[in-house]
Amino acid sequence: MKSDIRVCSAWRGRHERPVYTLSDSCPDCGADAINSAPAPVDPEDSYGGYRRALKRADRE
Repeated sequence: MKSDIRVCSAWRGRHERPVYTLSDSCPDCGADAINSAPAPVDPEDSYGGYRRALKRADRE
């Protein structure tokens, strides 16, 4: 999953607060910009099959 909004990867050391951008680098310091939001579901989720089965059962 890719988010359009990115945050400066070095903001904790270089800025007072997070610097958000749409580009691949920070507009203030030039550091790499990273995805600002975590993935909604862990791809390594070992219980994912159970969750999906419960959702299917609730729909029926």
